[in-house]
Amino acid sequence: MPALLSWLRRLYSLDTLDTRFTSTATTPANAAADSRPPSAKDARANAIAQNAPAPLWRTPEFFVYYLFFITLVPLMFKTVVDASKDTHPIYPTYSHLLSPGWIPGRLVDNSDAQYASFRDNIPYLLLLLVAHPIARQVYQSFTSRSSPESKPAHPSAAGDAQLERRMRFDFGFGLIFVTALHGVSAIKVLLILFINYKIGKSLPRSYVPAATWIFNISTLFANELCGGYQLEAIATILSPGSGSPGEKHTLLVEWAKALDSFGGIMPRWEVLFKVTVLRLISFNMDHYWSLEYPAGSAIEKQLDPANLSDRDRVKIPAEPSAFSIRNYIAYVLYSPLYLAGPIMTFNDYVSQQRYKAPSVTSTRTILYGIRFLLTLLCMELILHYIYAVAISKASPDWSLFTPGQLSMLAFFNLHIIWLKLLIPWRFFRLWALLDGIDPPENMVRCMSNNYSAFAFWRGWHRSYNRWIVRYIYVPLGGGGGGRRPAGSKPSSSPSQSGLMAKFLQIRNFLLVFTFVALWHDINLRLLMWSWLITLFVLPEVVGGMLFPASRWRSRPTAYRVLSGIGSVGNVLMMMIANLVGFALGLDGLQNLLNSLTGSYSGVAYMISCCVVLFVGVQVMFEIREDELRAGINLKC
Repeated sequence: MPALLSWLRRLYSLDTLDTRFTSTATTPANAAADSRPPSAKDARANAIAQNAPAPLWRTPEFFVYYLFFITLVPLMFKTVVDASKDTHPIYPTYSHLLSPGWIPGRLVDNSDAQYASFRDNIPYLLLLLVAHPIARQVYQSFTSRSSPESKPAHPSAAGDAQLERRMRFDFGFGLIFVTALHGVSAIKVLLILFINYKIGKSLPRSYVPAATWIFNISTLFANELCGGYQLEAIATILSPGSGSPGEKHTLLVEWAKALDSFGGIMPRWEVLFKVTVLRLISFNMDHYWSLEYPAGSAIEKQLDPANLSDRDRVKIPAEPSAFSIRNYIAYVLYSPLYLAGPIMTFNDYVSQQRYKAPSVTSTRTILYGIRFLLTLLCMELILHYIYAVAISKASPDWSLFTPGQLSMLAFFNLHIIWLKLLIPWRFFRLWALLDGIDPPENMVRCMSNNYSAFAFWRGWHRSYNRWIVRYIYVPLGGGGGGRRPAGSKPSSSPSQSGLMAKFLQIRNFLLVFTFVALWHDINLRLLMWSWLITLFVLPEVVGGMLFPASRWRSRPTAYRVLSGIGSVGNVLMMMIANLVGFALGLDGLQNLLNSLTGSYSGVAYMISCCVVLFVGVQVMFEIREDELRAGINLKC
């Protein structure tokens, strides 16, 4: 039993999830890959651990909380399972959305189109997961044997040779992969890539940032509005007789229609291209900043390129020769990360292609794979027993549900949204790890382990958050002015007052989330979601200004209770915003809230929910204190 518990602790440790969580961004790669506790390998982590407060896990207060968890968590599952039974009066309205399942006697809720596209293709994706790394090994083995050159004596020469071999493979495999995925539309993808490359490499340097952003944002809109530029539609416009209904089907139109039928495995390439746009911007901006980076500086000469920290891999630009069109296409079309990410910067990608990250070990990769399979099993069990997605899609009469069922349907709907994103991201990151590349982990915490809006968005889609910080937030003046990409000029404005700094923070937050909403999808619902997110962080900002932690150091328990009360409001607002953006929309949310608060029993239930959330928040606080005692400060 002790051995099993030790294995489970290792399986669900932050070190297994991503070594970036157990080390600072400036920790050298070899030290970051050390599997010992952070406090044992890093002086800063040891200082964090020594300043952490004593644990509360065995206090009378927390034994009361344990009682809440033991009784209420099973009840939460029972409530939503009961609402999903075929005996419920609402069942006939959504039963057509259910599909045959692999669990005997159970149907599966596969009604979410986004997750269904991943779930239905799992066998083919697993085949790629195995075949791609094997194909690389075969290719590298063949090329190393056929090459007449002797083994490079200098480490940098060995790194250059590895970079060349890996880039050649990624370039060739990427072209094959995108052609198989999108068929004839691969030409459209490559044309957009070529135009972006010419913008980054051929325009005068001062025009590159504006031109890059305008082109890529315009591409997002054009892809959406033009539906992926169907050749038949283009040919219809260009045909001489296109104005006459009887003459539309000319030879050109028929030929274009035939070409459109070769759309590959995923004809709707424009849906997947949103992630690709981030890589296009990354390449151009990394190249732009590299042109004025102090190459050959004393600091850079003292760094071991095979032992760079996570921050240095992102910040230090690749050498000028690495910004070639072949490497650019290899990066943008890198098959493990092409479909959904996680997102890597071009600098980081080139650095890891040259020198394998020490964090990529067989043990960590196997444990990460087991953790992925357990998460996939969890999702399968939920979809076979909880039909929250199908119920919300059927727009039922919410008055037929009890307040408890309504709240649990909304709660589990959000968890399914979290899982449907988590699972593909972890699958593709696992594929990259098997290929020797360590991209950032996208999900830091379980959805139910968040109480701060700021921290939630730092830990949700983390690689995207890191991308936004580097390419949008810091250039806008965020990050305190000290954390700016290499090559960007420091602000000449005087230091702002605390109030003005908070105002600028909210302004930047609004701009960032407007971009995030437009990047996800061009519709009013997500735009309202982005503005709700910005609105709902205001109470947290104001609360932090009115009740600064420094004034409560002599009363830590009172401050913890006060923070818990505020955090309950944060949790409720985050749930509302995400239900609007990704599940119910404004009308659906309004109907749900009316059903929950339209009676005295509903109001009483909501008050009891707030009490339960307060208990959960206190446990969340202690989890983070436990991490501090281990020398880990994730700030999320």
